[in-house]
Amino acid sequence: MSERDVFEYALLRVVPRIERGECFNAGVLVYCRAKSFVAARTHLDEGKLRALDPQADVAGVQAALRAVEGVCAGGAAAGQAALDDAGRRFRWLIAPRSTVVQPGPVHTGLTADPGAEADRLLDLLVR
Repeated sequence: MSERDVFEYALLRVVPRIERGECFNAGVLVYCRAKSFVAARTHLDEGKLRALDPQADVAGVQAALRAVEGVCAGGAAAGQAALDDAGRRFRWLIAPRSTVVQPGPVHTGLTADPGAEADRLLDLLVR
C-alpha cells in the first residue's frame, strides 16, 4: 500500500445573489502540506447559475473561478500571492468573504495523490 498524506479541501460555492443566500458548488480547493500541493478544480454549471439568477454575470463568475485556479498555480497568475508557499495561498483562498464565489468549510482526508483527489472531489461534489 502506498503512503497516504493528510490533505485539506474546501468547496467553492457560487452565491449569485448574496441577499438570498442560495448557492451551488462550482469547484474544490485541495491542499496537501506534505507534498507542498495546492490546486483548484472548477466547473461552472451555467444552467444552475441562470436558474438562481437569470441576470447573473456568467463571464464574471468564470473569471473569479479562473482567478482562484491562478492563485493555486502560483507564478505570474497568482499576482501578489506568487511568492507565498502553497499553504499560505490555500489559507488566503479559504478565508471567508462576501462575494459571488465563496469558500465553504475545510474538511480533511488522506490521499496518496492530491491531484487525483482534486479530480475525484470535483466529480463527486461538483459535477
